Amino acid sequence: MYESVNEGLKIEVLYGDDHVAQSPYILKGPVYHEYCACPQEDPQAWLQTLSCPTEEPQIAKDFASFPSINLQQMLHEVPKRFGEERGAIVHYTILNNHIYRRPLGKYTDFKMFSDEILLSLARKVLLPDLEFYINLGDWPLEHRKVNETPGPLPIISWCGSLDSRDIILPTYDITHSTLEAMRGVSNDLLSIQGNTGPSWANKTEKAFFRGRDSREERLQLVQLAKENPELLDAGITGYFFFQEKEKELGKAKLIGFFDFFKYKYQVNVDGTVAAYRYPYLMLGDSLVLKQDSPYYEHFYMALQPWKHYVPIKRNLADLLEKVKWAKENDEEAKRIAKEGQLTARDLLQPHRLYCYYYRVLQNYAERQSSKPEIRDGMELVPQPHDDTSICQCQGKSRSREEL
Repeated sequence: MYESVNEGLKIEVLYGDDHVAQSPYILKGPVYHEYCACPQEDPQAWLQTLSCPTEEPQIAKDFASFPSINLQQMLHEVPKRFGEERGAIVHYTILNNHIYRRPLGKYTDFKMFSDEILLSLARKVLLPDLEFYINLGDWPLEHRKVNETPGPLPIISWCGSLDSRDIILPTYDITHSTLEAMRGVSNDLLSIQGNTGPSWANKTEKAFFRGRDSREERLQLVQLAKENPELLDAGITGYFFFQEKEKELGKAKLIGFFDFFKYKYQVNVDGTVAAYRYPYLMLGDSLVLKQDSPYYEHFYMALQPWKHYVPIKRNLADLLEKVKWAKENDEEAKRIAKEGQLTARDLLQPHRLYCYYYRVLQNYAERQSSKPEIRDGMELVPQPHDDTSICQCQGKSRSREEL
């Protein structure tokens, strides 16, 4: 919101001149400008109001390796192991709903993304006191096994892998797109759903890919497209890793993301790690052909092959076969595309990302074996302010009906 409303905010959802569903919706209690720091003091009530799931399977799996978290051990080991010259770690402490941090390592500019979601959460709900480390790099970091001595450390990352123990948060990309949804110019998880291209019957019956050259299989994809143009339209839009291949494979023009959905089938191939476009592809109404991958984002556990997407081998050996299958089994392909889209919609609604972040912080805080502290070199991360916003927080605690 860009203005506060004390009570009775009315939201009308119209199709033509007709109200949709139960429109108009009238919200009883106060609705605050996004920059108003009016946190709900009862986190349980806040979780209930947002209908947060009681269980998140990925969170349960991630924390299974960490029955307790030794903050002194983390303080001693993390800077040495992960924070040196090439490090991309930020050390955070949250105390009394204030956020403090110190960067460890050279590559920590992406802290603006972790800052903004933590600050936004703290404006909405009282956060537990905790001290933790976020990895801002692409790759998950902690590869120690649970039974090793010393054991793994609970580093928080945006991407997981089968051979690492990092605790996963929603990626900076979908988090930022959620926070900026109504004012940003980049893709966001809601606008994608309103721009899914022609209806299924009118989409071009080919598999489609555009992207950078961040993995060798992407180059293979372009070669396959050259040999099978009736099945596949693939192009590299920028060369960085394999510049010598540009002459051979050519460079494709950039194309707006919404135009991807003119095609019936979308190929999702990893970049340096998991391809962060995947949630956006799932929210369109094309069928996603997903490369087998050791990497995952926070919501992958809820998705099943042949129910929500069609799997393809890591080396793309069966890609053409799967495209042919989809063409020959149009109704089934359409059903999988729809099921994937509906499930992704449910998993990636803005409030679900807030729920997920809070649950990770809550689980972490419960396992700390000592009190978090503001360490040397930490600075307060200030809340943003907007001079045009009037923030009058109503009452110390509010009932669920008012929220």
